[in-house]
Amino acid sequence: MNSIAYLSGGMEYAENYGADWRSEIEVWLRERLNHQSFNPVRASDEFLKSKYPEVDFRETKLNHFGKHQEIAKEIVRLDCQEIILRSNYLICYYDESAQRGAGTKGELTVAAMFGKPVFFVQGMPLEKIPSWVLGCVDEIFKDFEALKVFLSRKYAP
Repeated sequence: MNSIAYLSGGMEYAENYGADWRSEIEVWLRERLNHQSFNPVRASDEFLKSKYPEVDFRETKLNHFGKHQEIAKEIVRLDCQEIILRSNYLICYYDESAQRGAGTKGELTVAAMFGKPVFFVQGMPLEKIPSWVLGCVDEIFKDFEALKVFLSRKYAP
């Protein structure tokens, strides 16, 4: 079975919900390593469209908080299950958007608790990254190119 990478990083406060870097690394993982990936941006979008097609999730935070919390709980559960049950490792891009939100920190904690390796790409200076976050990671990279070199050596077919 091919390995599956969970793509962790900022969404709620990220430009384009963090979809751009995830799309690029997904292609690279598939083409270079024959690995699958779990993209929470795409998965959340598919989940919302299939289960809540008439709901604007972002809008519910201000106008229908109970509904927002209900949906958010389902998304948290789905993402945690993906990390625990199906993903072999995490790739985390940690920048200001990840720091501002909470999901990335939760994903890293779940991965650490379940022994999933976390490969961490710095999107900000090391001194600005919380110690808790650093305590959850296994390898730290200055950029995606360094990550790719590492992954190629570790997982090349």
